[in-house]
Amino acid sequence: MVDARLADYVRGQWPQLVRYATALCGDAAEAEELVQSALVRVALRWPLIRDKDNPDAYVRRAIANGYLTVWRRVRSREVRVAETPDVAGPDAMSGFDDVMTVGRALATLPPRQRAVLVLRYLEDRSEQETADLLGCSVGTVKSQSAKALAKLRGAVEGGEL
Repeated sequence: MVDARLADYVRGQWPQLVRYATALCGDAAEAEELVQSALVRVALRWPLIRDKDNPDAYVRRAIANGYLTVWRRVRSREVRVAETPDVAGPDAMSGFDDVMTVGRALATLPPRQRAVLVLRYLEDRSEQETADLLGCSVGTVKSQSAKALAKLRGAVEGGEL
C-alpha cells in the first residue's frame, strides 16, 4: 500500500516531474518512463526517506540518477557512423525556431552538463540545491555549468544547429 503523502505528492507534482525529466532526456515518452521508474524506486524506499512531507529533492535526484544511468547504458551500445546525415532545411514553424535551436543544442551536451543546466535554469535551483540533487560539489556544478553554457553559445552563435 502506498503512503497517502506519496500518492498526494505524485498527483500534485506529476506534470512538473515529467517536465523536468523531459528537459533532461529530450523525449516526453521516455521522460514519463523515467519518472515512473524513479517513483517506483522512491516507493520501495519510502520508509527510509526522512522528509516525507516534502520528498521533492529525493524524487528529483532519483530521476536525475535514473537518467544518467540509462544514458551510460545506451552510450555504451552507441554505434558511431563515418558521416553525419544531411541536416534538414529550416523548420516551417519559424515561431519555434529558438525553442528548437535550444532543444537541439541541449541534446548535444553530455548528460551531467545537461542535468546541471536543467536544474539551474529551467528548475531555477541554486548551486547548492543542484549539487545536492546531483550528489556532487558546488564547484562541480559551477564548472559543468560554465562548460555547458560555453558549448551552447558556440553552437548557437556558430550556426551549427
